[in-house]
Amino acid sequence: MEHIEQLSQNPRAAKKKQSAAGQKRSNEVSKQKWAIISLSSIPLVMTLGNSMLIPVLPSMEKKLSISSFQSSMIITVYSIVAIFLIPVAGYLSDHIGRKKVIIPSLIIAGIGGLVSGFASWKLDDAYWLILAGRALQGVGAAGAAPIVMPLVGDMFKNDDDVSTCLGLIETSNTFGKVLSPILGAFLAGFIWFLPFFSFPIFCAISVIMMIFLVKCPKTDEKKIPFKEFFVNVKKTFTEKGRWLYAIFFIGGTLMLILFGILFYLSEVFESEYGIKDVKKGLFLALPLGALCLSSFISGKVIKKNKVLMKWLTFGGIVAAALSIAALWFSIKLWYMIAMFLISGVGIGLGLPCLDALITEGVEKKERGTITSIYNSMRFIGVAAGPPIIAVLMKYANHWIFILLSGLSVAAAIVALFSIKPKAEA
Repeated sequence: MEHIEQLSQNPRAAKKKQSAAGQKRSNEVSKQKWAIISLSSIPLVMTLGNSMLIPVLPSMEKKLSISSFQSSMIITVYSIVAIFLIPVAGYLSDHIGRKKVIIPSLIIAGIGGLVSGFASWKLDDAYWLILAGRALQGVGAAGAAPIVMPLVGDMFKNDDDVSTCLGLIETSNTFGKVLSPILGAFLAGFIWFLPFFSFPIFCAISVIMMIFLVKCPKTDEKKIPFKEFFVNVKKTFTEKGRWLYAIFFIGGTLMLILFGILFYLSEVFESEYGIKDVKKGLFLALPLGALCLSSFISGKVIKKNKVLMKWLTFGGIVAAALSIAALWFSIKLWYMIAMFLISGVGIGLGLPCLDALITEGVEKKERGTITSIYNSMRFIGVAAGPPIIAVLMKYANHWIFILLSGLSVAAAIVALFSIKPKAEA
């Protein structure tokens, strides 16, 4: 008590103490910079493994003699498998350790890329084996990128550090989406199935970085029996279910909107405007670049301010809804790109906020499982977006914009009324 009274009587000493604490946090992040870079490589690689194929889908349709719906399943099957396995991976990571799940998963994902690449190269009727390889990639994806979030939460005790690092992780994820269409189109320009073979190389790099540069914090906590663990998770949902379900819904919706937009643009650029190959990749990268930049800025400014997280999420979703709705009036090339740029900014503002809210709002012992369920919901959005848009493209374009803007409005309403964080003192 005397120490507190002295500080209250000496504001300069209190300020100096706060400054020293801030410097300590900064040093902690600096010490872990190679570990953060290594962890950031995982969502980057997993995003490349999926989004890199989007600009190549029209070429696949011609080479494999398949429909646009069938080509959309090459993206979707990856996510469907991951949806069911992510919670299992999260549970395992809570019990046997994060790295023991992440590293084997990266290896499995790389093998899946080899299977799809070999089928494309050597077989005439390759479609079904490509899907099998993609399913194997989904198995690997389930235990890789989703486990990064709880591992970051384990590595840093301070909420500011967690928010900053999660912002960098989400930026890496979105940068992967920026790079994906350019790199995918570039590689496919040489051989259409080369993107499949490049993925195992990226996985190998991440595996090496994880082995040598990331050290998981030691814990003295005893492993909880499954029955007790299940009771704890159920209790978490009982106490915090309102905002957890809201974040699950919003995360899945934003991914559906994003991958729906990417699939739509990939098809329209080629069929309506004759934009192909690397040029198409560059055009697709424009809204994704806006998403990446806004994610980086959002991760930097939110710190541990949960109220700010809510309003950035809400504002970003509203911006996405309005910009997509505006496409009702015109789909001229540059107007359409401008509207999707605004959508990218809106989605990018929200994603780091959702990551931070869910990681910092859950106890460490259940963090892997809860964040994995959240990532499953995001994968549901990724899986649903392309086939839904492929079906709607058979009808008038305005139905696509009605659906995507309507979903955005629904997500904004959920964010407004279901996420109610207390203001930080």
